[in-house]
Amino acid sequence: VQLQASGGGLVQAGGSLRLSCTASGRTFTNYPMGWFRQAPGKEREFVTAVIWASGRTYFGDSVKGRFTVTGDNAKNTIHLQMNSLQPEDTAVYYCAAVVKETYVSARYYFTDETSYNVWGQGTQVTVSS
Repeated sequence: VQLQASGGGLVQAGGSLRLSCTASGRTFTNYPMGWFRQAPGKEREFVTAVIWASGRTYFGDSVKGRFTVTGDNAKNTIHLQMNSLQPEDTAVYYCAAVVKETYVSARYYFTDETSYNVWGQGTQVTVSS
């Protein structure tokens, strides 16, 4: 499977953006998927993960209540809806997938970037104050 992220851009604080991640090669609902972000000079940070098999979603504490994630089966795409954006949300956002036969169904697993073995190219989100 290959992942293509899109939808980044420049937005003012308080605004919204929707990122998309399109999977090719395999049906995305077969695999857990996540979003991470990396700001300049900082480590990559967990944003959200969705486990289609169980319907569970996880969110990082810094985005909880502001970001949501949905899937579009027809387009093999997941969307990250980001509301109430703040300058600290500025980062390159990456989508990723766990393309493995087995995985651990626990939050700690999906918040760990090393659990993901397929990554998209990243899309820049810049929030101005």
